[in-house]
Amino acid sequence: MGRQTVIDHRPAQLEGTAYGRGPQSINDRLVRVGPGTPCGEYMRRFWQPVATSREATTRPRKVRLLGEDLILFRDGRGKPGLLYPRCMHRGTTLYYGHVEERGIRCCYHGWLFDVQGNCLEQPCEPEGGIARANHRQPWYPVEERYGLVFAYMGPPEKAPLLPRFDILEELGPDEELSSSGGPAFGYGDGRMKGRVDYVPYNWLQVFENIMDPFHVYVLHSTFSGAQFAEGFKVIPKVKFEDHPLGTVYHAWRDLPDGRSMVRTSVAMLPHLAAVPSIELAPGRSPNVMWHLPVDDTNFIHFIVTVRRKDAAPRRGFGIPLTPDGRAWLDLTEEEHQDYPGDFEAQCGQGEISYHSEEHLVRSDIGIGMLRRKLLEQIKIVEDGGDPIGVAYEPGREMVRIDSGNFFEESAAA
Repeated sequence: MGRQTVIDHRPAQLEGTAYGRGPQSINDRLVRVGPGTPCGEYMRRFWQPVATSREATTRPRKVRLLGEDLILFRDGRGKPGLLYPRCMHRGTTLYYGHVEERGIRCCYHGWLFDVQGNCLEQPCEPEGGIARANHRQPWYPVEERYGLVFAYMGPPEKAPLLPRFDILEELGPDEELSSSGGPAFGYGDGRMKGRVDYVPYNWLQVFENIMDPFHVYVLHSTFSGAQFAEGFKVIPKVKFEDHPLGTVYHAWRDLPDGRSMVRTSVAMLPHLAAVPSIELAPGRSPNVMWHLPVDDTNFIHFIVTVRRKDAAPRRGFGIPLTPDGRAWLDLTEEEHQDYPGDFEAQCGQGEISYHSEEHLVRSDIGIGMLRRKLLEQIKIVEDGGDPIGVAYEPGREMVRIDSGNFFEESAAA
């Protein structure tokens, strides 16, 4: 019997369907920030913003960062304190405690703790607690600077100096600092507070966005319209470089008005950035921003901005995202589809993006560089070393900011 020819009747257009995809996976070393995780232990080697100074009051405040729930308060003498919430006596939360001159008093049996967790009083015990000096509520050291409260949550013997930033120190006579913190779905929309506490996806998805200048050309300029400045409609020529504190890019554009611009932006480990003006105002970046991991699937922003003392308050709420000038909270679900911004693009990656499904290309060079540097620093800490960006000697805690929009007249002009 001769050989029979088998004809495959399956249509070619069915090739490459979603059926049979491999298992999805996440690079846990990059994104997990809880106690004991590689990235979490790395993060704990830095001072982290907890709240604005005005939010630290005599009313206890719940805060969460790096996967830990804590209680922030300011005692009657004006000192801020950050304590583990479960009272060491019987475990009720200090959120319901009352703040007094010397510290916070637990509502259950009245134990009084100072801002460093020392037990000062045990009212139900003989002589106010004969052994009270042996009891100490877990606590973290805090310091205030630039209108923010910072906490150090790492090994006590490795505590660095609280950093300073040159652009926040070298103010002109007509300049002042403004500090804020919160979820900021709508690019700083103040109405988010009270509605949600955190941005509901992983911190790395927003942080590595700093090293993605091409998304500005697409997402914020040619897809959703000019959400920032018209000049971003010019696709840039980009060079990515290593930076002493992280990764930097330089994006060159020849603008329609005849000027040439280079936009320089730096992502500073562990999760800081100094973003140049999105209105393309010339000069150095006017801000320092922290993309603070709350836990593995939430983050919040803290930002300190240099502004003119006589500057008029920003009109409205947030950055206009639509051609008629409306902001994030003003849009319908259909309009969020029509005019997506950073939140839609990054939240659309999921609570934690599946790294196994990515296909990084040349325009993602900065993303790859930043991730590799982060992994290198995590390994250094694992091996007992000190990460870049920490300083232990007074006088060496100053951080220089290289970001900004820099202009020159085009040679063709």
